Amino acid sequence: MTTSLLLELIGAFTGGCFALWFVSQRLSSAGGFSLTGLASVKPAALAYLQRPGLMASMGLLLLRLSIGVMMIHHGQEKLADPQQFANTYVASLHLPFPLFFAYLAGFSELIGSWLVILGLLTPLGALALTGTMATAAYQHILTAGLNIYVLELVLLYLGGSLAILLNGPGRFSFDAGIGPELISSIERSNPSAESEWSASPGTMTPAAVPVEAFNRSL
Repeated sequence: MTTSLLLELIGAFTGGCFALWFVSQRLSSAGGFSLTGLASVKPAALAYLQRPGLMASMGLLLLRLSIGVMMIHHGQEKLADPQQFANTYVASLHLPFPLFFAYLAGFSELIGSWLVILGLLTPLGALALTGTMATAAYQHILTAGLNIYVLELVLLYLGGSLAILLNGPGRFSFDAGIGPELISSIERSNPSAESEWSASPGTMTPAAVPVEAFNRSL
């Protein structure tokens, strides 16, 4: 790994952490921020972050580490010589600005791998890896046909990234530790969010009428 690439990696990771901290601070301090429907979003978000049990979370951790560590290598290769990657792979897809897409693929794999490894903004990282692997699979099929020896590694990475994207990071992740607290802080700063949801149009709250008062009115 070259020094410039290491500095880029550290800078990208530091920038991602700062962006996450900044967003969490803004959400916590936004008194007028309205989240109508938060009551319905919260269970789904918590289920995505904390659904797997202990053993399943351990399996997801191993999957995240194996996919992320190996994909970092591919991202580094692309960024080491982006022009060569653009000429060899991107040009065969007939996309405009092949050098731009070469850099996009390299940074998607590099930064996405770190996000998957740490379990930080995992859906974003897994989606980045899934997108690059789906494009790579299409490129291999376009140029070499359904050759299993060419496709097997790409499909393994694609399947692993999709599994992480659909199942979540598991409990051994930054998302599982930060997510519930972030949701709770949003709720504390917006106590009317749940009441706005329950009072939204289309919902009716039954009212109790005393029987004695009804009889007297007759």
